[in-house]
Formats: sequence, structure tokens, C-alpha cells
Amino acid sequence: MGSFTSAGGRGVIAATVDTDTGALTELGATDALADPSYLALAPDGSVLYAVSEGEEGAAAAFDVTPRASGGTSAPRLLGEPVAVCGSGPTHLTLAAGHLVTANYGSGSVTVLPVRADGTLGAATGILQHEGGGPHPDRQEGPHAHQVLPDPGGRWLLAVDLGTDSVRTSTVDPDSGDITPHGETVLRPGTGPRHLAFHPAGTHAYVLNELEPTLTVCRWDADKGTLEPVGEAPVLPDGTEEGSYASEIVVSHDGGHLWAAVRGHDSIAVLTLDESRERPVLVTTVDCGGRWPRDLTLDPAGRRLYVSNEHSGDVTWFDIDPATGVPSRAGSFDAPAASCVIFG
Repeated sequence: MGSFTSAGGRGVIAATVDTDTGALTELGATDALADPSYLALAPDGSVLYAVSEGEEGAAAAFDVTPRASGGTSAPRLLGEPVAVCGSGPTHLTLAAGHLVTANYGSGSVTVLPVRADGTLGAATGILQHEGGGPHPDRQEGPHAHQVLPDPGGRWLLAVDLGTDSVRTSTVDPDSGDITPHGETVLRPGTGPRHLAFHPAGTHAYVLNELEPTLTVCRWDADKGTLEPVGEAPVLPDGTEEGSYASEIVVSHDGGHLWAAVRGHDSIAVLTLDESRERPVLVTTVDCGGRWPRDLTLDPAGRRLYVSNEHSGDVTWFDIDPATGVPSRAGSFDAPAASCVIFG
């Protein structure tokens, strides 16, 4: 789990998960990195990566291998944090043997090499976004908020809230160079924040922050292109004001979508038909706290974990497999919670 140290959080928190109940039990925490707002885990589960969401953004690696009994099992910093050469990194991913960060403040994407021992090297590539949008306060310039590989691992997608677009690029696995490929422009003023792929790999769903809506896109993996084909609300009519969507999750079977919405402090439940292009809002459920910044599905697809930043907790929900509707099952104290990932 990640949490904002500048707001009273304890940094990176490690916990075990009871697979029967979903309950979290803390193993240890470290504040060695300031404001670790988002985390990513190496494929073998031995190293955890985090961004430090500050004006001088950084990324760091942590050893999370199990230790002998006795004492705490807090993540241990590996080497020193490495500058991302951008401000306010909010997201990161592993792609083409490198760590890639989305830098919200500077509106850029940075590539860092991952060494054999899991530590990070100096930046090898930086892609600076350009442009803006109609929102006077939030879209004065580019604001890259998320970066992730496509399901096939060939393309890298960056969601930019400031420019109302999703940009596609490639990362050279040898040099770490990042090369722009294309840009998909979405409806002006929507403020796209995060996207998630359908498990079939044919569609992507872009969650918009400035308007609580979902943009449905077809994904062409051969060409590396997104094609917007429609929008759907994630809140009932009349409840949109003061609400800011944050994270989207698609069920393992592709039948449901869930979206976290701050302000409204809810989890939206949507269904998907066989076309994968017509999400329908079924209901919203209270998020169990305030300001749900992140939403995570457990590996089995049975539970949702919500990081409620302002109420300082991670709350988990059991999912009805037929309806997709989550029901609150428990909570873990985590001041200024920012995200949860599973190993």
C-alpha cells in the first residue's frame, strides 16, 4: 500500500491478505520515500517500485522479499531514489525491461532502466507532452496521469488529463529510448485520468476525472491505435457536481466495470454486453470512507479494495459474482492512503 507522508501517511506499507476474509494484517512500513503515491511490483514479486509525488519527482526500488521470523518486515529501500526529471509523478509501470513514470506536474513520461539487482538507473528517455484543454484551472498544460503497456506489451499508453488525450509510444528495450507513435484526442474538457483494458484486449475504457464519464475505445493492437466509439456516465443524473472519478477496474470475465468517484465517495457499478461497447450504470455503492483515490481488484477477482485518502483507510468489498455489486466486508487503518497493489 502507498500513502502520502506529507499528509500523515506512513509511506509504503506491507501487509498479508487473508484469502478467506480479505482482511489485511500489517507486516511493516517505511517512510524512506516521500509521498509514494503509486506502486508497481516486479514480475517475480521481489522488488517493489514507487514514485515520489513531489515537485522534484523521483522513483525508488524496495526489497520486499520475505524475511526470517522476528521483527518487522517493512520494505527496504534499494539504493537511492532516482530523479524522473519531471514533477509530480502519479503513476508508474514496468515495460520493455524499464520503469516508466507518468509525471502529472510536468506533463511528461520518463523511462528509467532497471538493473539486474532491481535498482534503478538514470533516465534514458523523456517524452514531453504539449497542449492543453478548455478547463481554466486543470488544463493549462499537459498533465500525464497514468502510463501502462497494452495487453500485448508492444505499445505504451499515457493518459493525459491536461490535453484530453491518450498518447501511444514505444520503448526500446536496449537503449531505453521512448518514441512517440500517435495521439487519440477525446472530447474537450473531460479530463481523462486512467484507462483499463478489457481482458479480451480489443477495447479500452478511459475514465474521465473532470466529467464523471467513461469513454469507450476500440483498440487495434496491430496499429497501436485507439478509436473512441462512445461515452457512458458513472454517476446518476444530478449527482455529478463536485465529483471526480479516479480509478477504473474491469472484471476478469469482462462482464463488469467498477469506477471510484471522489466527492460522491462511491463505487460505480457498470455492466458490459457482448459488444463490449455499451457500459450501463447499474448502481453506485458507498466507498466506505472519503475521497476514494484508488480501486484495486484482488488476484482472484472476488474483492475490491478502495484506498480512501481523506478518511485514511483501505476498505475491502466482497463482489456478488452475478450482479457485480460490492458489499463492504472490512477496513484497514491507512492514513492518507493512495493505492493498493497485490503480489
